[in-house]
Amino acid sequence: MHMKRRSIAIDGPSGAGKSTLAKQLAAELGFHYVDTGAIYRTVALAACRNGIDCGDGAAVAKLLPDLEITLNYGKDGFQHMYLDGEDVTEAIRQEEISVYTSRVAAIPAVREFLLETQRRLARQHDVIMDGRDIGTVVLPQADLKIYLTASPEARARRRYLELIARGEQVDLDHVLRDVVERDRRDMEREVAPLRQAENAVVVDTTGLDLKESFRLMLNHIKTCLGA
Repeated sequence: MHMKRRSIAIDGPSGAGKSTLAKQLAAELGFHYVDTGAIYRTVALAACRNGIDCGDGAAVAKLLPDLEITLNYGKDGFQHMYLDGEDVTEAIRQEEISVYTSRVAAIPAVREFLLETQRRLARQHDVIMDGRDIGTVVLPQADLKIYLTASPEARARRRYLELIARGEQVDLDHVLRDVVERDRRDMEREVAPLRQAENAVVVDTTGLDLKESFRLMLNHIKTCLGA
């Protein structure tokens, strides 16, 4: 007898803590964590390496059939991304790729190309999947939908500290401008824009540390799913 898989969709703007919290929650609950942003980042990396302007939808679409993008879960339990057999898990986190990714994600052909990959993972495993359109487009029937957010200033500060910890030289005001601009692009794109699903639980982490945010989200999940 086929057992129905459970799915949790976490959407929200850049820097809200989706990936960090989803990883921890998945580990706590025994779910697979699916970082959909990493999949889009891999496409952006491929476009950059091929010298393609990420705003050129036709050129990026032409590249897709030849891409070999795979993911698996390493010994650390986390998702690793592979591009043509190369582990690019670290390479896709470069700030340059972060900027390109939201442009690539707005291309309809890219979203269509990756949609079935994401849904297949949800059919095969209990998943916590985070992104921009998980509850609205990718998994509209998810058992629980969470819209995770925080103020632009709080999100920029978190991103700034993350980049500094990696040894990158960045300016906080510049990071804030990037956050605000990325929000605008994500919310205004024609295909699958970032928005709160009608039946999503809103979790605002402004002023909360990681531990407090984790406890709050875990309580929502246990209340909803009895996990």
